[in-house]
Amino acid sequence: MSRDARWKALLELLVERGRLEVEEAAGELLVSAATIRRDFDQLAEQQMLVRTRGGAVVHGVSYELPLRYKTARRASEKQRIAKAVADLVAPGEAVGLTGGTTTTEVARALAVRGDLSTGSPALTVVTNALNIANELAVRPQFKIVVTGGVARPQSYELIGPLADGVLGQITLDVAVLGVVAFDALHGAAAHDEAEAAINRVLCERAERVVVAADSSKLGQRAFARICGADLVNTLVTDTAVSQETVRRFEEAGVKVLAV
Repeated sequence: MSRDARWKALLELLVERGRLEVEEAAGELLVSAATIRRDFDQLAEQQMLVRTRGGAVVHGVSYELPLRYKTARRASEKQRIAKAVADLVAPGEAVGLTGGTTTTEVARALAVRGDLSTGSPALTVVTNALNIANELAVRPQFKIVVTGGVARPQSYELIGPLADGVLGQITLDVAVLGVVAFDALHGAAAHDEAEAAINRVLCERAERVVVAADSSKLGQRAFARICGADLVNTLVTDTAVSQETVRRFEEAGVKVLAV
């Protein structure tokens, strides 16, 4: 197992459990205790965790993994969701993409669609996510619009009033939201209030709003509200979603696609 793969696995275990012992982690990852101690020390230097005697705990009360450490989580579900979301986009439309692992997969799904291989432009993509803009910029048939703003290291998203200024001047056919939580009563939410504010503006500028979220994020709440369920037209999720959850969203006026 490579170091990056070990770090992703260790951080995911920490998020799930809150605390991890060296011997416990070594047994789960099938590596030596010395390797885990070294990994813990290096991750602690990056302030990704807090080192304790014999192990580590998550860094802070409200913990959010940076995007680069979240890509392996529920990867197959996110790819299925992404393809279904991409299929909702028509050629020539203007699409807004927020940051996040699922929306990054949406961008990749759009990039390989055969009917979007040509056009002037085949698609207009507006995003505040630097990684998404970087991946799509090599597609000459796509018109890429990047908001201004200050980069948020955890999600590669541009936030702040400079981003507001650009989004206030455009109109979108569809906004695709990546969220950390989506509840029929409390709406869509993010960890960070500045990130949520930009995502909210993106929704307001769109004719229709699609939330792309795996089932683990449904029925959950997070600190910063993006918008209410009444502003969301479609939720695309995976087939592990419960029928009760589907019913609550449909009663709130949200169409649910489980893939």
